Amino acid sequence: MAKKAAGAMTGKGGRVAGKHAANARTSVLGSISVVIVIAFVGFLIVTNMRVNRTAIVSSDAAELVEHQVQRVDGLQAEVNDLAAQVDSLSKQVTANGDADAEDSGSSTMLPAVEGPGVTVTLNDSSMWESAVDSSGSSADIDKYVVHQGDIEAVVDALWAGGAESMQIMDQRVLPTSAVICSGTLLLLQGRKYSPPYVISAIGPTQSMLDALDDSEAIRIYKQYVDAFGLGYEVEQEAHLEFAAAPMSLQPLQYAKVLQ
Repeated sequence: MAKKAAGAMTGKGGRVAGKHAANARTSVLGSISVVIVIAFVGFLIVTNMRVNRTAIVSSDAAELVEHQVQRVDGLQAEVNDLAAQVDSLSKQVTANGDADAEDSGSSTMLPAVEGPGVTVTLNDSSMWESAVDSSGSSADIDKYVVHQGDIEAVVDALWAGGAESMQIMDQRVLPTSAVICSGTLLLLQGRKYSPPYVISAIGPTQSMLDALDDSEAIRIYKQYVDAFGLGYEVEQEAHLEFAAAPMSLQPLQYAKVLQ
């Protein structure tokens, strides 16, 4: 009886120990779950902070760009004023017959001009929206936008047609001007422009119109106009006016063959 009682007691103690082990395992699993939940919540908080920080930086960047654009415009106005003063003084010195003065051809200003001419307007196609599929990715979007080469083709044709002076958007074309496209924007002498792009030229009207029609590059562009809806308009202008504009303050230099 004593052995039986001892055995019974041992069995009961084993059952108690088993319950305690189960409770311990449950406690450990619960602790691990709590840690995982806390870690996940912390991850969400950190991610949210990063997103907010990125949004703030983007907003600040936009304001910074706008501030820099205003600063560039202010500096450009100062350059225009100083260039006009230098040009006026250079002409006075030349008129006084100073042999040591620079040639008047080295003027820092392009004079204001006016006369008949041609205006060409290039524009992106309104059909580009239909080129975006259901997933939001673009399909051959390049076919629906004006490119740097298209603008250069018009500029080259107008020069070939005898253009005497030219203006792209609101800026005179200088000997140092470069047409650069970044995405869907035109970069010209430190400024950005969106389509439509307007190129105007003063000179022999009919000759410039003929040069536009004879240009192989423009002929190809017109095919895209018909197929993809790109914009192309040419207008004869009875009278165009271009304001005076500062040229490069440094004279252009050309390479020479070594003797």
